[in-house]
Amino acid sequence: MRLLCRFGLAVALALLALAAVESADSANHHVAAGQQLAQARALVDGEIRRVDKEAKKLTIRHGPIPDIDMPAMTMVFQVKDPAMLDRVKAGDKVRFAADKVGSVYTVTKIEAAK
Repeated sequence: MRLLCRFGLAVALALLALAAVESADSANHHVAAGQQLAQARALVDGEIRRVDKEAKKLTIRHGPIPDIDMPAMTMVFQVKDPAMLDRVKAGDKVRFAADKVGSVYTVTKIEAAK
């Protein structure tokens, strides 16, 4: 009887370990999917109105941004990477991607419009 209880306990522990591994794999899959989604955001046309290097912000007049449900407007955005600020100046036509990071709208990618 004692052997049967130990065997049952070993099986239960093995099943719990397997469930934990599967749960971790699932969580990693969701993180990877979120990262791919961020990279796949559509680029939107815009015009740089102001570059504020001190505050690490760009003011951009842009068309609708469907990925974040934002209509066309002129808006101030934070930048994901401060080096982005060195690549643009007021008046530049750009294509960019933005996301809501916490409660802050942030430019995640920017390039010169062609």
